[in-house]
Amino acid sequence: MKHIHIALLALVLLAACGESYDEQRTRTRAELARLAREDSAALKVAVMPTLDCLPLYVASMYNLFDSLGADVRLKPYTAQMDCDTALRNGRVEGAVTDLVRGQRLTHEGTPLAYVAATNAYWQLVTNRNARIMRLDQLDDKMVAMARFSATHLLSDEAVSRGGLDPERVFRVQINDVGVRLRMLQNNSMDAMLLTEPQAAAARRDKHRVLLDTRRMDMNLGAIAFGSRQLKDKERRRQIDIFLKAYNMACDSINKNGVGAYRKLIARCCGVPEAVVDSIPHDLKFEHAAAPRPKDIETADKWLGKQ
Repeated sequence: MKHIHIALLALVLLAACGESYDEQRTRTRAELARLAREDSAALKVAVMPTLDCLPLYVASMYNLFDSLGADVRLKPYTAQMDCDTALRNGRVEGAVTDLVRGQRLTHEGTPLAYVAATNAYWQLVTNRNARIMRLDQLDDKMVAMARFSATHLLSDEAVSRGGLDPERVFRVQINDVGVRLRMLQNNSMDAMLLTEPQAAAARRDKHRVLLDTRRMDMNLGAIAFGSRQLKDKERRRQIDIFLKAYNMACDSINKNGVGAYRKLIARCCGVPEAVVDSIPHDLKFEHAAAPRPKDIETADKWLGKQ
């Protein structure tokens, strides 16, 4: 009889566990469906581990999007081509990008609307061990960049300014910005194009800068949304709030300085906190305003030659 009681108790416990598991599965499915609906309704923006995204990281940290009444979700990527794919496939509504990539997407059937120009700048950095002092010394050297991007355009500019045969400078496609920097640090690349804070990490390690877009009157950084997003009333409201929060974050950075966000930059950009000290202290973040027509024309002109 004792064994029968134990067996019955075990069956009751098993039945209870089974019911609990079924209930859990039901709740899980319902929760996943709810999260999917919320994610679909949210304004999703692709970001990179680069300093031009700092206002968005600051706005998220201070919950500015939420406090202003919009569900904005930052979707991190480490390669701009992955941001492009997310935009093209509708996984995000907007992205921090550059005008070369943005115009290429537009020409390929994913029209974009630029809501802001960013302060992104790029530098051509050469490996200190390669002893490349001038652009004409890039002959027979490897330069890391990403195809059909600002870095691709700038690698062509470096070749032209150095009076080199394009076939004699080996452009190597390294899309992940963190991997690109590590290839400089482990001496497996002669030169590369970097933006901040990866460029600051390279300068801190005494690698030489041969080209800087700040001295070229070339502003290629941008924030873009799919054009159709601006036609939807609710998306337009979310984007307006996004831009208001972006401007507020810019004001905070300009007031406190980039150094005040050392930990945030280190965490979001994957660099040591000490690297932030090598970023120019006078770097400013402007309120959202459309890119200059001349910069869009520069991107279109270069794309037309490809």
